[in-house]
Amino acid sequence: MRILIEEHQYRAEAVENIITGLTNLRNIKGKVSVNHVGYYYNPALNDGHGDMVFILPKVLLQDVKGEELLFGKYPPEQVINISEQQLLTPQEYDFVYKLSVWVYRAIVVFRDAHPESDVVQQQLVQHMSNGRLQECNTFLDILLALLKFNRDNQDFFFFVLRNLHSGFNKINWTRTISKSQAVVQDDVPIYLNPVNKRRQVNFDEELLVIFFSILNHMRCQYGFPVSIPVNYELITGAKFNSYLNGQGCIKLLKIKNKYFSDKAIYLWELCYAFFDLSRKVKVEVSSQEYILVKNFNIVFEAIIDELIGTDRKQLPARLADQSDGKTVDHLWIDDILLPTNDKTAVYYIGDSKYYKYSTPVGENSISKQFSYARNVIQWSFDALKGSTGCEDERYKIRLRDDRTEGYNILPNFFISAKVDFEKLDYGAENLVLHEGQNQYESSQFSDRLFDRDTLLLSHYDVNFLYVLAMYARNNATSKQAWKTAVRKRFRERVQEILSAKYTFYALKGYDAADSEQYITTHFQELLGKLYRTPNEQSIYTLAVERKGDGENALIQELRKHFYVTECRLEDNVQDKINEQVSEQGLMPVGKCVVVDDNLCEQTAEHIRRVGSYAIGLGDTFGALALAEGFMKAQFLVLHKLTNPIVFALKSGPQLITKEQLNDTPFKMKDSQVYILFHIEGEEPLIAERISQYALNHPPKGYSRRQSYVTDINSMLQV
Repeated sequence: MRILIEEHQYRAEAVENIITGLTNLRNIKGKVSVNHVGYYYNPALNDGHGDMVFILPKVLLQDVKGEELLFGKYPPEQVINISEQQLLTPQEYDFVYKLSVWVYRAIVVFRDAHPESDVVQQQLVQHMSNGRLQECNTFLDILLALLKFNRDNQDFFFFVLRNLHSGFNKINWTRTISKSQAVVQDDVPIYLNPVNKRRQVNFDEELLVIFFSILNHMRCQYGFPVSIPVNYELITGAKFNSYLNGQGCIKLLKIKNKYFSDKAIYLWELCYAFFDLSRKVKVEVSSQEYILVKNFNIVFEAIIDELIGTDRKQLPARLADQSDGKTVDHLWIDDILLPTNDKTAVYYIGDSKYYKYSTPVGENSISKQFSYARNVIQWSFDALKGSTGCEDERYKIRLRDDRTEGYNILPNFFISAKVDFEKLDYGAENLVLHEGQNQYESSQFSDRLFDRDTLLLSHYDVNFLYVLAMYARNNATSKQAWKTAVRKRFRERVQEILSAKYTFYALKGYDAADSEQYITTHFQELLGKLYRTPNEQSIYTLAVERKGDGENALIQELRKHFYVTECRLEDNVQDKINEQVSEQGLMPVGKCVVVDDNLCEQTAEHIRRVGSYAIGLGDTFGALALAEGFMKAQFLVLHKLTNPIVFALKSGPQLITKEQLNDTPFKMKDSQVYILFHIEGEEPLIAERISQYALNHPPKGYSRRQSYVTDINSMLQV
């Protein structure tokens, strides 16, 4: 058996006899590379006896100090003849054998699923017949031969079974009469222990059980479409594993000399070759045989799309096959990345990268991937306007929030193949961030995650062996289960990247009108930082870059108008808001009159006694225009820069003259017009939470000594 690696530059003299007859070769300065993956039978090798050549995927190569090495350890030229080399460990040697089966199965599944594709090249000849003898020591040859024997010899199986069971349990009267005694009843002899013709050991049937058990293993392990025509109790589980570990060869050697027909002997040879992996079997080689893929990146793309993406036939026109000629490799819809309590969906955009191990992504690929996302955003606008012809409501996704003018985050990623050379494990379905640079960003403004021009791109590696085997098995149930699981993991991985760069908050206004007004007033400050999902009209998500300087001034300001709670991307925002409301208590909403009074304790006592308080509006009735804000006040805050005292006000304040004050405590003695507030009660809990900062920093345009109206929320200690 010979092995070559796709696209590796071999010295021409090292491989010129091996690749005789292959096309699509690259010859550069005495170096030759093969742009194929698959297997090729070359009858000219081994002095005309022939040998198999496997061309393995280039993901097995790793660049080490400028040199491409198989498994990151071996020069590919030194392991071309795998049967004679001494470098590979037993684990690696076994891996190469089995990998050829998975590659073959993946190519066949791709060929059958894409009959219109021209990337598969094949010419097949009959394996395993009574032609000339040939040593065939590849695992793939043995599996193919077993499949062909099962397909071509159904009549043989039923002939053996019919002969085995003919006369089964028929009584042998001669032996019964001579070997046992009869009981006579009514002159009729009755034999209690008749002798039948049952065989004690049935070697032909035992061989068939072993053969069909091998086929069952091939069906379960490698996904070969196998039909087993008889209902034997097959060897499975731990017992079959013991056969794989040597017991199979021992068992077959015990029954080797029990067969005389050509087909039975040939079947024994096949079964023994399966367990031994290297025995002389009969192969008819009338011409070259091969099944090759000339661009394996197309097969890898099909593998990832089959296991992760959406069937392209189901996607709306121009969504994946875009109007500017670009084609998205993988696209599906799934839950958004943000914390939410609904099932808002978003597009997931992916691109397969079939590279040699640790090969960096080029600038062109990065730029093109960002273009995919921009095209998808534009398509979503067109779909909502009805100009795409798309009638499927699932794909009419609203990415832009009109209130905040924020854009939802589009998950955008590369996915490339990775092989763990230390483990060579088919079972590890790991999905990890690519080693090296794995995050890219395209943006116009800093710290604006929800901006249309802010596009994020991440790069992940998937276990090539796992997805290759999953695709090759072609089990619809297993593929769907993995697709569901891996999409969830993709979402979680992207969320981890976002959480490392941004802190996320859930916001809900204390008062709807006040919070809406705040967003309008501070629109430019919040643009690109705030987003509201389509199904949540009162809860916003805020994203702020992590800068290591603690809570910034924007959050402090927002707390005056909103419930603000930090949240994780996997949280339910409604639950987080409910928790915040529970912790803070029910926040009061409304306007308050703030009065700086050095004698506020005595004034408060006076208010408690008379139940009212008055504030002067000036010395002319022209000051009445200033009264509008005071008329809407619901709280009175007295302070002397510390220890504020808060009173709740009754509705319906009055305008009075100075002569009408009587015993009412008041502010601004030189005023001719006053507004009279009627006191409903005291609010000590609110007083405890008044912000000391707010007392020292009145709204713009006021001095600390003036009376002014502001929002009670802006005064609270949070």
